[in-house]
Amino acid sequence: MSTTSELVFVPFPAIGYLVSMVEMAKLLVDRNDRLSVTVLIMKFPFDSKIDSSVESFAASVATRIRFVLLPQRNPSPESSPMAFLYQFVESHKANVRQAVADRSACSLPRLKGLVVDIMCTSMIDVTIEFGIPSYVFIPSGAAFLGLMLYLQSLQDEQRMDLTRLNGSDAELDFPCFANPLPAAKFLPSEVLTKEDRPIFLGHARRFRESKGILVNTFAELEPRAEALAGLGAPTVYPLGPMLNIEVESKKGFEILDWLDQQPDASVVFLCFGSFGNFHEDQVKETACALERSKRHFLWSLRQPPTKDKSEGPSDFADPTEVLPEGFVDKTAGVGRVIGWAPQVAVLAHRAIGGFVSHCGWNSILESIWFGVPVATWPQYAEQQFNAFELVVELGLAAEIKMDYRKDVSKRSDVLVTADEIERGIRRLMEGEEARERRKKVKEVSEKSKKALMEGGSSYLSLARFIEDVSGQ
Repeated sequence: MSTTSELVFVPFPAIGYLVSMVEMAKLLVDRNDRLSVTVLIMKFPFDSKIDSSVESFAASVATRIRFVLLPQRNPSPESSPMAFLYQFVESHKANVRQAVADRSACSLPRLKGLVVDIMCTSMIDVTIEFGIPSYVFIPSGAAFLGLMLYLQSLQDEQRMDLTRLNGSDAELDFPCFANPLPAAKFLPSEVLTKEDRPIFLGHARRFRESKGILVNTFAELEPRAEALAGLGAPTVYPLGPMLNIEVESKKGFEILDWLDQQPDASVVFLCFGSFGNFHEDQVKETACALERSKRHFLWSLRQPPTKDKSEGPSDFADPTEVLPEGFVDKTAGVGRVIGWAPQVAVLAHRAIGGFVSHCGWNSILESIWFGVPVATWPQYAEQQFNAFELVVELGLAAEIKMDYRKDVSKRSDVLVTADEIERGIRRLMEGEEARERRKKVKEVSEKSKKALMEGGSSYLSLARFIEDVSGQ
């Protein structure tokens, strides 16, 4: 059957953003055999992995999902990461305009709209030019969407100077949370700087111009998402959890063989996302905590990029260079230190009993899907605000450090002590509180799967979105 309708996706070119957007494309074409999706791929000048990722996606998806690599752009470096990313997206607008023009010229399939990532809202200008609907995709949860809309409303409608909240003891009623939260502890740093605030709040303003907002969450996890209507948001479609949860083959992953030898729910897994890394002092504090806890552990330890590169972390050639002397020998019977980890395969393993995480939204959703409790150690508090506060509020996580902030541009960290880490691991893995938490996570895990089944909350939300698109 030939396709009659098409959506064009514009994802932000980071793997965590791209994966969830591709998963959404899969859901759409699986549910509607007359719909196709074209994904326009931007490419960072310093990212050498995006090509292989796109090849992998293309080989694993339906023929009605196609990927188009846009010509590479090299915008001038800006004074802040947020400003650089904004200019990077802006530099691709002409290419997106041409791609949309090409699709609009086709009689079939008919272009039904543009779906843009949370960081790509300036592409809404293209939809205005061509008179087609725009939709915004939020790869994180409804809480972060609510935060952005709320802060933008405070400044634009209530004329509040948001910079005055920095260091204050004010509490704000963030949408999607039951109780007020301390502003100084959870405000994104972009809101507090004169240069980045217009960009951050500008994205929120553009959300309101879209026809709908697609969110990688599910109603049972964030029932207060309905509060967003009170902030003037367009229709919100919770479609998640949108995850690539295909467990990798054991072939080539020796660490999975090691996990096979461990007791059920006995291993604490430490992994901090694609950009997670620590300086040597923090590595030693973490190692000390693990040794004292006497828990079985699997630790994905990666080294920071050099200061003159805009790359992500890499594996240590020899991790013993930064670990305390004798640590590997002392913990040989109970723990393993590795580099990159096949996170989905590890979380799916019966031996994993807890997950010390940077609280990226995909990682949180994966831990929920596989029923693994989390200990919160957000690498970038302003980015993971929605995730770590939400899972703690719901009783799905133990705390290690809630207000940890890492300066991306200066690459400096706040030291989290061995005592704090050990205490968090024990709360995660031991005692009645840990057993109750594990029970709650299992319950939410079942709800996450049911949400995607026929008649589930996300299943019905996707049906509403498809109906909306088809009616254009």
